[in-house]
Amino acid sequence: MEQADYRQLNGIALAYLGDAVYEVFIRQHLLSKGLSKPTKLQHLATHYVSAKAQAALIDLMKTDDLLSEEEWSYFKRGRNANSHTHAKHTAVLTYRISTGFEALMGYLQLSGQQDRLAELAEWCIQQVEEGRTKHED
Repeated sequence: MEQADYRQLNGIALAYLGDAVYEVFIRQHLLSKGLSKPTKLQHLATHYVSAKAQAALIDLMKTDDLLSEEEWSYFKRGRNANSHTHAKHTAVLTYRISTGFEALMGYLQLSGQQDRLAELAEWCIQQVEEGRTKHED
């Protein structure tokens, strides 16, 4: 299977992949805690993968100066992408920021930076676990 050239993909395409990649990390984390009830897993997963949580994580990444210039450029590519859909219960700006978060994850996956992707995903999990992801719309 030929790998997509991440440099040519728009932000929405990167976010499409990034959403799934990040969610795999979250699901593995939750299962590693011994959880197995689907409704409980889904409820807990939203603390990590909701638009509000992802927007809060981006705020923390900025505060902690965690991303490189190139990583920020891929976040911005996703954030600024024209999307024809929006979350029903989330402010447009929050949704756009979360799309940027997902685009960043997609970029890291497609560019072969699995170690960096895992590092950021684990950092995100830690921030949620510590209760640092309170984001205001």
